[in-house]
Amino acid sequence: MTKRPTPLMRPPLRNRSDVSQGREAWRILQIMSEFLEGFERLSDVVPAVTLFGSARFPAEHPYCQLAEKIAKELSDAGFAIISGGGPGIMEAANKGAFAGNSPSIGLNISLPHEQSANAYQDIALNFRHFFARKVMFVRYSSAYVVLPGGFGTLDELAEVLTLVQTHKIPRIPIILVYREFWQGLLDWIQTVLVTHHTISPEDLELITIADDTETVVKTIFDYYEKRAENAETVTDLFNL
Repeated sequence: MTKRPTPLMRPPLRNRSDVSQGREAWRILQIMSEFLEGFERLSDVVPAVTLFGSARFPAEHPYCQLAEKIAKELSDAGFAIISGGGPGIMEAANKGAFAGNSPSIGLNISLPHEQSANAYQDIALNFRHFFARKVMFVRYSSAYVVLPGGFGTLDELAEVLTLVQTHKIPRIPIILVYREFWQGLLDWIQTVLVTHHTISPEDLELITIADDTETVVKTIFDYYEKRAENAETVTDLFNL
């Protein structure tokens, strides 16, 4: 007969010092202040489109040039542009918006490397916590335009797909730009996630692929023109 292993003894809970509790309280206040400033400064930004993409591409890269063009077109069409506020594709998005008719917004994050605020921001917010920053991206976006990027870009894409899929936020256009870059991920989603029933086949319909500015802008306008038929107010139209 096999002897059952003896459960490990749990260490006793430590009494936390007043200094430790004070640090935690201060951290909570910092988090609250990030939410408060974000809600106050972005509450009048309607409508807005968030552009995501890597900080590592130089300004002359075709990805950055396309991001700038998309942002300029959307800005002139009346959409504020939100980016992560850093270099690369984020800077290109803010630069395009800065040259357009609508606000250019940067949600900057403090990082040990890579992230430095770009100069093309009408509204610049600074965050220490990724999760507070992500709330602002989602809360004030009427569409997501996702250009090539790394882990951070994938994180934001997964976040909004999860929130839409689980009906935590209303459905919005989620557009992946450059099929060649994203096709491998889409194939994996289809052949692995759908095949193993971890998502439904219709979840793929949440994603649109675009390779040019015209398709991005048309996708967003077509979506909201259909919604306008049933919307009674701007709040209803743009999921606020």
